[in-house]
Amino acid sequence: MHSGLLLQSLIDRCTGEIYEDYRNGGKVPTLCTLREKLLHQKEREAKNLALALELFTSGSLDAFAHETNVDVNNRMVVYDILDLGKQLKTMGLLVITDAMLNRVTENWKKGKRTHIFLDEFHVVFENEFSGTFFNSAWRRFRKRNAFPNAITQNVEYLLDSVLASTMLSNSEFIVMLNQAASDRQKLAELLNISKEQMSYITNADAGCGLIKYGSSLVPFVNQFPENTRLYKLMTTKPGENNNCIK
Repeated sequence: MHSGLLLQSLIDRCTGEIYEDYRNGGKVPTLCTLREKLLHQKEREAKNLALALELFTSGSLDAFAHETNVDVNNRMVVYDILDLGKQLKTMGLLVITDAMLNRVTENWKKGKRTHIFLDEFHVVFENEFSGTFFNSAWRRFRKRNAFPNAITQNVEYLLDSVLASTMLSNSEFIVMLNQAASDRQKLAELLNISKEQMSYITNADAGCGLIKYGSSLVPFVNQFPENTRLYKLMTTKPGENNNCIK
């Protein structure tokens, strides 16, 4: 048997067994549980796989190996990957995306709508595996009454990815603020934006830009007086104190 298929079969067998144990009153399945199950298999490859998992279960990269201490059933859940190192980022993105997809599916079955907000969205596509997984999840989000909202200042990263460009071109609602010259050209080709319309995202002031809604492109001006409470709540400009509202 091909080594890759053999490993998949071992993982499939052990995963099925640990979830069967869980349904019968066993402990919550984790990567640690999977490694323990692998160690009890007779195949030599299972022992090698368990050894490879050691780093992620009892080693220095065990962040995702145990039960969560966060209430994932809360109405609002925030995932922060800022402090994940390079070795953990891929796993972290896959775990988080899978968790979001599971929550969307659960809400969909209950007739509930789910809103998903993804800041620094370009990070997802810095890795081949997380980009491919999220591209598939994005389509399923839309089919299961979920509203994903992606936010990024680095449009160039997305436009360089075929998967991300496809997602962008298939999105019904896009808000574009001021764009760099190279990004404007790529956006114009992707979204069929005319030269006149591109002027709204060329050297645009804060709060001004272009909205794509379906097949329509609409310029907008969304400026707020700086001496208002609402402006102080919304501003993210460095140096402006937006935490002093009483």
